[in-house]
Amino acid sequence: MAVIFSDLYADSGLKALEEFLSGKAYISGGQLTKDDIKVFAAVVTDPGISFPNVSKWYNCVSSHLAASFPGKAAGVNFGGKAAPVEELEKAAEADDDDLDLFGEETEDEKKAAEEREVAKKSSSKKKESGKSSVLMDVKPWDDETDMKKLEEAVRSVQMEGLLWGASKLAPVGYGIKKLQIMLTIVDDLVSVDNLIEDHLLTEPANEFIQSCDIVAFNKI
Repeated sequence: MAVIFSDLYADSGLKALEEFLSGKAYISGGQLTKDDIKVFAAVVTDPGISFPNVSKWYNCVSSHLAASFPGKAAGVNFGGKAAPVEELEKAAEADDDDLDLFGEETEDEKKAAEEREVAKKSSSKKKESGKSSVLMDVKPWDDETDMKKLEEAVRSVQMEGLLWGASKLAPVGYGIKKLQIMLTIVDDLVSVDNLIEDHLLTEPANEFIQSCDIVAFNKI
């Protein structure tokens, strides 16, 4: 749609534009079009409070052009210079494939934006903590300790980042057996020392457990 306002240098032309823009953000309605650029190129400067609708529209278009054409928007000075009206008129007639006036991304821009988003998400992801495999000896108080209950006491300790594995009973001597048990831990979440001191050697587990020893500790 071609929109023409004559004599926008004079108040009469600005008055007509003021009335036309009543209730509108842009010439063609809700979004910036080439009609706005053509009319903008014919308006010498911001008319101010005398024409509030025009002034608001003028500054919206000016801001948009300043972002799209840094240093080239008429009425927006950069280093004391403003682009001539002819440049905006040529820009308004430019083919959309050659010049993106209204924020539409090209395929290359979309691809670049997607790559930036992927890189951003990758860098913002919390690095996964390392894991370790541990073999632990759990010794009872004596040969009368119920080893089944001892193992139940060990496995009853549950926390984030801790996974109990296979186990077996191994002879120690004098009829006493120890529990050998595997566990996997997330290093940043579980400290084996704290696991032993704060959970396995405290009530109620210490009713059955006399001591715990780390036999093997391997990073996964």
